[in-house]
Amino acid sequence: MESLYGSATSLTNRRFPSEERIESQKAQQYVDENFYASCRAAYLTTFKTSLENITDKEQLQLVLQQAGRNLSKRTLSKYWTAKTKELNFDDFCAIVKKEKPAAKADLIKAFRKMDPGNKGYVLHDDLYKVLTTKGEKMSPEEVIAVLGLADVNSGGKLDYNKFCNAFFNTCDQCSKMAAEKMNANSRARRQQFGSQMETSPERSSSPRTLRDGDTTPRKENKSPRPSSARNYKATMCTVINMGPPSTRSSKVVEPNNLQEWQSSQLKGCFFLEDTGIVSHHYKLQLPLKTTVYLTIKPLNLSRVEGKPFPWMSVDTALYILKESDGKGDPQLISFTEVRNKEAFVWKGELGVGSYTLIPFTTGCKLTKKKKQIVKEAKLVYRNDKEDLVLTPEFRSALSDMFDIIDLDGNGSLSLEEYNFFEMRTSGEKCDDDAWEVCKENFETKKNELTRKGFADLNLMEANDREGDPSDLWVTLQSMGYNKALELTEACPFIIDIYAEKCKPRLNAVSLASSNRQLQKVLCKSAILKGEGKPMEGYESVFIYTYKNDARITSIIENKADKKIMMQVNNDQSKNCVSSRGLSVFAVEVPAKSTVVSQHIMALNERQEWLYNCIQSVLS
Repeated sequence: MESLYGSATSLTNRRFPSEERIESQKAQQYVDENFYASCRAAYLTTFKTSLENITDKEQLQLVLQQAGRNLSKRTLSKYWTAKTKELNFDDFCAIVKKEKPAAKADLIKAFRKMDPGNKGYVLHDDLYKVLTTKGEKMSPEEVIAVLGLADVNSGGKLDYNKFCNAFFNTCDQCSKMAAEKMNANSRARRQQFGSQMETSPERSSSPRTLRDGDTTPRKENKSPRPSSARNYKATMCTVINMGPPSTRSSKVVEPNNLQEWQSSQLKGCFFLEDTGIVSHHYKLQLPLKTTVYLTIKPLNLSRVEGKPFPWMSVDTALYILKESDGKGDPQLISFTEVRNKEAFVWKGELGVGSYTLIPFTTGCKLTKKKKQIVKEAKLVYRNDKEDLVLTPEFRSALSDMFDIIDLDGNGSLSLEEYNFFEMRTSGEKCDDDAWEVCKENFETKKNELTRKGFADLNLMEANDREGDPSDLWVTLQSMGYNKALELTEACPFIIDIYAEKCKPRLNAVSLASSNRQLQKVLCKSAILKGEGKPMEGYESVFIYTYKNDARITSIIENKADKKIMMQVNNDQSKNCVSSRGLSVFAVEVPAKSTVVSQHIMALNERQEWLYNCIQSVLS
């Protein structure tokens, strides 16, 4: 998967770290090396090299099993969606890091639920019934294969302690064999090609190769920064002083008679993933040429006056693209630039036709949170009658989730709205037949699922798993919730479109990443409306800087016939946060291409902020 910015490499910005920090870094490096070595060993049991990509869901499941990750179909569909074409080794490592391996204690605990007498075994008939009808259902053939294992079965009973021991011993043996195979192949290559060590191109720097006949030993580089970072071909410094919002004049363009215009309103959501940000995309249709006024802003779900949700500070934007009638990519028309409180607005004239609307957020404020969760929230419990019941906290989270996926805000979910939710959480759509079954079993209104029906559907899922909340947590985390039931990795928003002369028709058409398309429109908009300068002494590289009321965007254009590596240094900036999450980093710019270097926003919007960025071409 490709991030919006391409590759970014952190360059150490502390010249003299403490001894404690050095030891900590060494320990972390050791852990990381072991982790990636085990990942690579698992990967090479299925593929010849780690440069090969995973091309279907079955391959992904197989290689994850080699890494000790036996994911449910629902969890697997979170990583391999209907739009996924391939995943690379880095994607695989990210999944392995996120999904923890099954623990022996957890597996034994699951078996003991079928063994209330704690006898140490489960009858074949009981096990067959559970495995083929409950939760993640197995096929009859798969169950028969388990029941046919001679070492753990006898007299129509499965000794689950022996089974668990055999299962985890087999996993350990597979891991050892994979590591031995990888090491043996590595030794064979060294014998064949000399002393040049094989390195993983995904995360290692290129090995140093000696010229023919050159056996001169080289002194180890002791510099705290890579040697390439200390030699520049060209450097440019950009300084912009931004005052707080009260000192910046923003021309609000809201028409006086706006309430007389016809309008459409839809909600949506940004979802933060390891590989970028996913959001709803929209199609706008206009039957007449008309003046249009549109806004996008974060959606406040708070029911307590004066206590907005934390994502209300997340920046939003909406890019308007004209459909090209099947000939090439849509063309950028304009985008929201002017800020009015938490909303970003645009006013202009649009002709007859269809338009693609792409929401955007920089990622400066919507970032991965490193908050330590002290206690995991409880989702369900059993009442006095031993019936499963949703906890008030989980019911409240489900109600907020309902408001997010109820895109038209009419208080119920259509099949189209529900399918956006299903695609996000399970990777699969609910077909018409399944929707009919859903309507038969849960409360609906005018063929749409009500808030109560949505809550009852989740309760049924808990009952299907006999109170095990694992699948419920998959749903919650897919929607951006953490283990404390806080919405930390998503930002719901709302779009309002007004048209002076006709009724605008607005529809949500997809829920997807738009990295490639956004990369293009962001670059184009910054080049059109920003200030561009060539780098002195390296005229084939242009730096474009665009600013509006809330953000600064930096674009790098490389007109040369070969790729370049740029170092970006924000150390002298004040009260700023970069979308990169780093103050110093490197950006690779392919030949004849333009890339987004970074977005910058104020850390504290009530104070002035200084953008002072040094960008250098590395030699």
